[in-house]
Amino acid sequence: MKTVRLILITLILPLMNIYGQGTGHDRQPAVAGSFYPSGSDKLRSELAAYFSSLSKANPNARVRALIVPHAGYVYSGHTAAAGFAAVPADAEYDNIFLIGASHRYAFDGAAVFISGNMVTPLGTVEVNREVGKELINSSKFFFEKDDAHIPEHSLEVQLPFIQYHFSKVPRIVPILIGTRNVTMLDLIASGLRPWFNDHNLFIISSDFSHYPSYTEAKRADKLTSDAILTGDPDLFLKTVREVEASGIDNLSTAMCGWTAGLVLLYLTEEEEGLTFRNAEYTNSGNSPHGDKDQVVGYNAIVVEDKVSPAHKMAPADEFSLTAEERKTLLGIARESISAKLKGKKPQGVDPSKLTPRLKEPLGAFVTISIHGALKGCIGRFTSPDPLWQVVSSMAQEAAFGDPRFSPLTIAEYPDIHLEISVLGPMKKITDINEIKIGKHGIYLKKGYSSGTLLPQVASERGWSVTDFLGYCARDKAGIGWDGWKDKDTEIFVYEAYVFGE
Repeated sequence: MKTVRLILITLILPLMNIYGQGTGHDRQPAVAGSFYPSGSDKLRSELAAYFSSLSKANPNARVRALIVPHAGYVYSGHTAAAGFAAVPADAEYDNIFLIGASHRYAFDGAAVFISGNMVTPLGTVEVNREVGKELINSSKFFFEKDDAHIPEHSLEVQLPFIQYHFSKVPRIVPILIGTRNVTMLDLIASGLRPWFNDHNLFIISSDFSHYPSYTEAKRADKLTSDAILTGDPDLFLKTVREVEASGIDNLSTAMCGWTAGLVLLYLTEEEEGLTFRNAEYTNSGNSPHGDKDQVVGYNAIVVEDKVSPAHKMAPADEFSLTAEERKTLLGIARESISAKLKGKKPQGVDPSKLTPRLKEPLGAFVTISIHGALKGCIGRFTSPDPLWQVVSSMAQEAAFGDPRFSPLTIAEYPDIHLEISVLGPMKKITDINEIKIGKHGIYLKKGYSSGTLLPQVASERGWSVTDFLGYCARDKAGIGWDGWKDKDTEIFVYEAYVFGE
């Protein structure tokens, strides 16, 4: 590759001087000039460019945690910014708990940096040493180990984002995890639990798959991300192990900071009313500086308290859109497809038609049929983007990106019929009697395989619950007709608000 690996090699040069920097006990930057610009003006300009293309955060959201990448900014900077952009810039927190997995040292527990503050080209970020000392005094699994922090890049690369984004920069508590012992990770989470509340923000620093091909990375990273979005630490751990054991060429890890991610999930499973969403996925193959033979994956995942009732997604049987809102979304989908066929950008949407409901960050599927025959169906379960943008994007994907069908042609366009499904959250079930035909869509996951069928499919075809599961298992997940019965197959249900032309 390799350009992704090259940036790790360039880390050696700044490390040669780090121990000679005589600035007291403050930790000086180790990877400025390699992972990100060393000049403050250039660094600010680069950060501004990443944030400029992102929507502003929902002012009513209270973000509790982020998972963001820590590669060189030219590869993962935009995805990291997508995570930070989900937090209102004027949000105030007592502390940011900045947690990563140590790349160079293995040790039993978590190293807390309390020797001083942390410095970047943008200035100094204050460390809350008092909280750090409380952690160390509260448990034998927290201790000082500055030699792990001094060369570590995973926490450092997050600091400029914190300094740039927040109007009032919170104090930080830097923590590096050195163990892979699951029991010990659970105990580390227990030690952090008193601080896991809406007064503090937890930032988990981690990249995802390392060095598979571009296509394999997308598949593997989606599995790992989807497991995180369930909030289930056992499912996440199982998924990481399955991905790493699946025989993907050149894969060295499913998620380099999985230990830090697992600690977060141990914390969130004790909390009521948290929602998970994926703000952005890319990998180094999307960067002009990378190639597609061996890539590193990046997800930005947001964990937040449920939004205020005015913005909350109602259950599918309560959620509704007005006739005008439905007309607007169908028009947006039509225009998106038509513009692509003509090689143009879609026409702008009349702002007066974008109601608060259409601006909500919701997942959606767009289904295209011609004379009753399926022509394409693509969607997102969750999305940080407003509903109208999701519909526009998924309409193009369904028309031109569904691998089961040839791309839509100009000749076919007049005959297409559009259907839109706005999705509610997924729920894992253990009893198939919970599935209600016509109400629930299903999502099956077994190891490296997964598939979904929307709620309307079963009712339109007169299927029973077992038919629904069998067709999804065989035709979507590729695990055989009875694959849904296997003990290691997870079954999820979700609801949808469906309408069409």
